[in-house]
Amino acid sequence: MINWQKLFENRERLFWTLHTGGWVGFAIVYYIGSFLHDVRGIWIVVIALNAMAGWLLTIPLRYIYRWAHQQNAWKMLFTVAASAYAIALFWAVLKNINYWEIYKHGYRPEAWFMYFTNTINSLIMVVCWSGLYFGIKNFQMLQKEKQNALKASTMAHQAHLKMLRYQLNPHFLFNTLNAISTLILIKDNKTAEAMVSRLSDFLRYSLDKDPIKKIPLKHEIQALELYLEIEKVRFDDRLDVEWDIAENCLEALVPSLILQPIIENAIKYAISKMENGGKINVVAKSFGRDLMLEVSDNGPGAKIENGQLNRSNGVGLPNIQERLNSLYSNNFSYVVSHNQPSGIKVSIRIPFEVSERDNQN
Repeated sequence: MINWQKLFENRERLFWTLHTGGWVGFAIVYYIGSFLHDVRGIWIVVIALNAMAGWLLTIPLRYIYRWAHQQNAWKMLFTVAASAYAIALFWAVLKNINYWEIYKHGYRPEAWFMYFTNTINSLIMVVCWSGLYFGIKNFQMLQKEKQNALKASTMAHQAHLKMLRYQLNPHFLFNTLNAISTLILIKDNKTAEAMVSRLSDFLRYSLDKDPIKKIPLKHEIQALELYLEIEKVRFDDRLDVEWDIAENCLEALVPSLILQPIIENAIKYAISKMENGGKINVVAKSFGRDLMLEVSDNGPGAKIENGQLNRSNGVGLPNIQERLNSLYSNNFSYVVSHNQPSGIKVSIRIPFEVSERDNQN
């Protein structure tokens, strides 16, 4: 079975395949066109010799055209026209020799225009060969330019995603280190030590995950649990987290640490503001071909404008929307709304995807 992708990627192999196939096709069409004229074996020999001559004579054109393609427009046009005419004239001479010496056994026509007609036909064939050569070459150049543009776009896209992911680390570190600093100031060294230990585990987990690749939801939950252990050192029983994760969603792919900024936001603006603490609900369920993720709190709430929280200097939540847009284009939804009876709810809808390895299992 022919691997067409490898054939088109290898220019040398593609040229010889098309070059040989084209001249074989010429011989077949020429024979079919003259089938009613002559079916003798010697006529097949003449056609084969003509096709072989055309195959050999047009090979130098490839290297001439390759050089001409690097020249200015007028020089290229002159080179192409002159070389095509020279090859066509030489091929016409060889075809005349094959026809009059082999097929007609030395007979010569009285009318000179029969030679001229053969030259015109040869020139038409060489011009067609040249047109196909430049057409395929230009198509390959356009494809290469598209591939280079796509590669550059992909690299820029990946760099943007990495920037968005790593932008969360300073934001998270600032909040956590500030809490550790406070614990040290009040000489609660035991609690500070516990936070440093859990922070180390969380950062190790975070750095091990490629920001470009999506991860199963179960791994995202593990990361959130590590993060929540850090926060529970600060809030103890004041922080209550309830998980409602559908079994069939555990293997669904999600962007790494996509929920952590939402939970961090809920802790900072809801749980920390409540004297007796509060609750955070994390929900994951499938709906058709989509994965639905929700994070809600029962805090005092906040003002929402144009679907966004009205808070200055926020990094986490706008960052999430940018990441989702980069990964899923328009095939996602990100909604911030008021929770009932109180608090804020962030809802995310993304395509339900699983890894190929899970599909094979």
